[in-house]
Amino acid sequence: MKKEINYLVDMYRDAYYPDFLVDKVKEAIKAVEHFLETETYTTESVQYKLDAMTEKINDLTEEFYAHDSEIETVARESIADTVFLVLEAYKIDIDIEEAIRNRDW
Repeated sequence: MKKEINYLVDMYRDAYYPDFLVDKVKEAIKAVEHFLETETYTTESVQYKLDAMTEKINDLTEEFYAHDSEIETVARESIADTVFLVLEAYKIDIDIEEAIRNRDW
């Protein structure tokens, strides 16, 4: 049984990040987790899903700006920490920098 993952803790704690946008980031990460729970995968297919997740988060940049927020240091670390926990929970051996290699943030 995998351990419980607390998603994007620092982003949810900080009012600078609108919860509805943090929820969208969480949904992108949870899509990877759903893939890991329901599909047979290889390291390459997991990286493909991580790349798609990162692109979805990249696409939120303008929406964060529109709400006087941005994906900056605290957000980057919170996203990376959460993705790391997902990879660890499923025993996926992908370095976190590689996992989120396509980030614009």
